Amino acid sequence: MLIDWQQRKTWLHTVNPSLKICLTLLLYLYILFIHNVNILMNLAVLSLLSFYLLTGLSFKYNSILFIPCLFIFLSTGSSMILFGQGDTTWFKWGLIHITEESFYRGIHVGFRAITFAMLGFLFTLTTKPVDLFYSLMQQMKLSPKFAYSFMAVFRLLPILIDEFQTLRFALKVRGIESKKGIKAIIYKTKLYAIPLLAQSIRKAHRIAVAMEAKQFSAVKERTYYYQYSFSTRDGLFFLSIIACLLLAVWAAKIYPYVSISDVRQF
Repeated sequence: MLIDWQQRKTWLHTVNPSLKICLTLLLYLYILFIHNVNILMNLAVLSLLSFYLLTGLSFKYNSILFIPCLFIFLSTGSSMILFGQGDTTWFKWGLIHITEESFYRGIHVGFRAITFAMLGFLFTLTTKPVDLFYSLMQQMKLSPKFAYSFMAVFRLLPILIDEFQTLRFALKVRGIESKKGIKAIIYKTKLYAIPLLAQSIRKAHRIAVAMEAKQFSAVKERTYYYQYSFSTRDGLFFLSIIACLLLAVWAAKIYPYVSISDVRQF
């Protein structure tokens, strides 16, 4: 899950991947049931700071990755703000109807969405797929046949892209890529789909045979080249999440941004 933009390694990269994904999912579940706009705003700010400080990327690349998150915030929030329902009308023009109720519901949904996006990026950019699956096998007792199958898929994706490019260049040399129209699109889809599907089936069969020969489906205990365990950094990660949650709740009560504490009251 690391990309070529990675420039430095932070302490979050060394946290046990199994613990990281479990706590992230629990954090998702907790945020899903938060209806206080002030708490969500604070969590969004904290997740944004963590995204910029702990991913190891430069400010430039972090800002580039933040653009789709900002788009998610604007699209999810504005759709409910501009076309919501409520009794206290602030602005109305044609189909656009902004009310007090729709505004608070919109920013509530928007901040929840951007918090989800920031946490997802934070996990993705600080966790390698190999580390994650090895940790899941050792700490979460995930079956090796599933874990190694997922890792094989990650290795096959670049090969599939190269084969697609090769096939595309071959069709371009033959003049098929220059054809336009609906019939040409359908015809080119068949030309791409059938060879790529056939090659993928052959590769999947070879990998399955190789994994069966190496006894990846065996239930006996296996040895691992990469060993993962829990450390003090994992405890620090857990305490950091608890501290951020307590800080967000405390700041929402002491310094609320808006007077609405529960959007469900509308």
